[in-house]
Amino acid sequence: MHPDPDPDFLALQGAWEQTSLEDNGVLNPADAHTAPGAITTISGDCFEVKTLAGDVLLAGRFSLNSLTQPKSITWVDAIGDDAGKALPASYRLEGDEFVFIAADENMPRPTVFKTGPGQTMRTFVRRR
Repeated sequence: MHPDPDPDFLALQGAWEQTSLEDNGVLNPADAHTAPGAITTISGDCFEVKTLAGDVLLAGRFSLNSLTQPKSITWVDAIGDDAGKALPASYRLEGDEFVFIAADENMPRPTVFKTGPGQTMRTFVRRR
């Protein structure tokens, strides 16, 4: 573990429920990585998305930097279509709301929180 972790890294730990999705400019499309009530759990630098029934929809690792403008995060899925790919993303973390916008591998990191082709934005609220 890094001796002095980023405060946002610490703030992201725990359980999150997705409240909205925008993909390629479309709001709340059908999505293979979430389900109603699915919970994303962040533990250390790992994440896991599970349905209410306990089925794993997605898992992997991430790294972040809260000093960039906008703040940056890189997701690396361990399973699924994007397994092993580094997906560049930007994020906002305000209290119990977490929003990130990710681009496909090898695309530029998004700088605006509105999706275009090859971009996905997810909004989460903390579960207590």
